[in-house]
Amino acid sequence: MENSEQSTSPNKEEKNAQEIVVLRWGHRPQRDARLTSHVALTARALGASGFLLSDAVDKKIKETMEKVTENWGGIFFFEMGKPWKSAVRDWKAKGGIVVHLTAYGENIETSDVLERIKNLRKKVLLVVGSQKVPKEFFSNDVSNFNVSIGNQPHSECAALAVFLDRFFEGKELAKEFKKAKIKILPQERGKKTIVEW
Repeated sequence: MENSEQSTSPNKEEKNAQEIVVLRWGHRPQRDARLTSHVALTARALGASGFLLSDAVDKKIKETMEKVTENWGGIFFFEMGKPWKSAVRDWKAKGGIVVHLTAYGENIETSDVLERIKNLRKKVLLVVGSQKVPKEFFSNDVSNFNVSIGNQPHSECAALAVFLDRFFEGKELAKEFKKAKIKILPQERGKKTIVEW
């Protein structure tokens, strides 16, 4: 296993008032590559500042995310290989909180869990599982909050998208990504982009 690899550090100019970094747990390279790529793309597009692929190394996903960030702009870091326990411990030691997305958690719609997370005004490590997570993820030793996007089985990618959209109150949908080489021109029909190399 390789040590943690990092592509780019977050730029203070582009940091959100309350930073979110996504930790992907349980990635199985042979089975989860496509979905983990989608989780990383969703994290970047919807306001997260970085992505930690814990306990695994998948250079193809890292290369994909570096290429997307280079072409489509913004600042988004990608690290991989660090054991999840170390990532959580280090995050908490620096004063951050851990939010675990799980169908068994407090419902984002029917509880005040999102408000409580925001009111702390601390950096958030958002844990998104791939396979069945260990029981300890639900404990306060690991997660400060267990949050559900509905209490039904659903995709972790969908849960991440809904959480980020609710957290940033839709503002991430209009965000401009600095230093973008490719930009989409929204229109009613067709596909139009601006390419600046």
